[in-house]
Amino acid sequence: MIDIFSQEFILHALFVGSAMGLLLSYLGVHVVGRGIVFVDLALGQISMLGVAFAGLIEQDPTVVAIIFTMVGAFILSFVNVRDKRLRQEAIIGIVYAVASALTVMLISKTPHGEADISEVLFGSLFTATITQISVLTIVFAAIALLHAIFRKKFFELTEQMEHHSEKHIGIFNFWNFLFYLTIGLAIVLAVRIGGVIPVFSYLIIPPVAALLLARRKSIVIIVALVLGLLANFFGVFVSVHFDFPVGSTIVAVLGAVFLGASIIRLIRKTGQHHRAIDDSVPDSGLQTRQ
Repeated sequence: MIDIFSQEFILHALFVGSAMGLLLSYLGVHVVGRGIVFVDLALGQISMLGVAFAGLIEQDPTVVAIIFTMVGAFILSFVNVRDKRLRQEAIIGIVYAVASALTVMLISKTPHGEADISEVLFGSLFTATITQISVLTIVFAAIALLHAIFRKKFFELTEQMEHHSEKHIGIFNFWNFLFYLTIGLAIVLAVRIGGVIPVFSYLIIPPVAALLLARRKSIVIIVALVLGLLANFFGVFVSVHFDFPVGSTIVAVLGAVFLGASIIRLIRKTGQHHRAIDDSVPDSGLQTRQ
C-alpha cells in the first residue's frame, strides 16, 4: 500500500483531492443550508461552457472559464424567487440544463469530442500539472482565509435563507454576491482538474452526510471536512489498486459515505424509538395501578 502512494502523480492527486475535499465540503455546508444544491452544478457547467468556448475561439481556457463563471456567479446572486409557486432551485436547474446543452454542442465540434465530454464530467486528477496545483492552492487558501475572517457574515446570511427570511436580504446583497464569487472561483478551478460530477459530489455529499450524523453547526462542519478527506483518500486508493477511473471512483466512495451515514442515522432513530417505548411502559403501569 505504501508503494502505491510513493508515485508523484498519485501524491499530486491526493493533495488536490484533499484540498477540494476540505474547501468544497465547507462551502457545501452553506450550499445545503441555503437549499441551492444546483448552484454548484450550474457554475461548474458554466465553467465548462467557458472552456468549450475557449477551444472554439482558440483562447486560454482557464481565463475564459473564469470570466464565464464570474459572470454566472454575478447573475445567480440576483436569483431571488418570490413567487410561492416557484423555487430558486428550478431557475438554477434551468441554467444548468442550458449550459450543459451548449457545452455539449461546442465540444461536439472538437476532434476528440467524446473524450472531452468524459473529462468535463469526471476530470483527471492524475494528470494535474504543477501549475494547476499551485494556482488551485493559492486561490483555495485565499478563499478559506476570506471565509474564516467573515464567517459570521456568511453564516448569518445562510441562516436567513435556511429559515426562509430572504425578504430581508434585498435585491442585491454584497455578502451574497461575495459568496457566489468565492464558490464560483473554487468551482472553476476544481472542475478544470476534478470534473463537474466529483466537484458536485464533494460539495453536497459530505455536508448532507454530516447533517445526518450531527446537529450542532460546528460539529457538522468538522464531520463534513473529515468525510471529504477520507472519501478522497480511499477513492484514490481504490482507483489505483483496482485500476478504476479516479473521478468516478471518488464519487462512488462518497456515495458509500452517504449510505453509511444514512444507516447510522436509521439505527440511532430506531434505538431512540425503542428507548422511548421502554421509558413509557413503567409510567403506563403506574398510572394503571393508581
